[in-house]
Amino acid sequence: MADHDHTHDHALLPLAEEEAGGCGDGCACGQPQTALITGATAGIGHEFARQLASYGWNLVIVARDEKRLAEVAEELHAAYDVSVEVLAADLADPARRAAVAGRLADQAQPVDLLVNNAGFGLKQRFLDNPFAEEQRMHDVLVTAVVELSHAALGTMAERGHGGIINVSSVAAFLPRGTYSAAKAYVNKFSEWAHNEYGPRGVAVMALCPGFVKTEFHERLGIDRDASAPKWMWLEADRLVADAIKDFEKGKAFSIPSKRYKALVTASRVVPGGVKQRLQSLGRK
Repeated sequence: MADHDHTHDHALLPLAEEEAGGCGDGCACGQPQTALITGATAGIGHEFARQLASYGWNLVIVARDEKRLAEVAEELHAAYDVSVEVLAADLADPARRAAVAGRLADQAQPVDLLVNNAGFGLKQRFLDNPFAEEQRMHDVLVTAVVELSHAALGTMAERGHGGIINVSSVAAFLPRGTYSAAKAYVNKFSEWAHNEYGPRGVAVMALCPGFVKTEFHERLGIDRDASAPKWMWLEADRLVADAIKDFEKGKAFSIPSKRYKALVTASRVVPGGVKQRLQSLGRK
């Protein structure tokens, strides 16, 4: 990422210059840029917030817990001297999703990078979950991603620069119920948006992590040591640092580590029945 004193500051927005032939009319080169991150109080989202703040980015952080949001905002502002705006929102709630979308659509306070990170999983199999829980997961994993991307893409394409990172999962490449179906949707949507809006200066990438040492599995009541081998667990800081590098290179997908790249490659040739038997991974 570039120093913010530079005249041209697009290290995180590679397609703005490479494919669109320079900045759009609304670009404010040399000024601090702003990222909006959902699910920013823990795990991958918090790590994105921390690393972007360390490069001088101002932040809009979104999560359900208002108290925790305020604590994270104070922590990041104190550590990196950046502006941190908080926006409390349960993205399963249509009214709160609309509020976040409204913030993204505000041209007077432009957002240069959207990180769609908020998400959760369900421990039980499909028929063991109440449909209301399945719907809630779908609203957070799919509806929120599409609604917030729609708002962000509108303003970014108009300005001629911007970026979106959609946090997906390697589960998108495997048959693992509605969670993997939702992530497969995110992958396809991100790939399409990458190709559709890249020429207009908006970089879009799907980040597909595997098992990451965060609160995600703890909230599910899953024993990390029992649910998957140690070699499959990734550190959030390295994951995010590598994702930022992939985004700077203009990649459509970021798949972390050689082990997960190999797993995704294998998933294309392994029979469906074999992949189906891997469903217990990460659920114990």
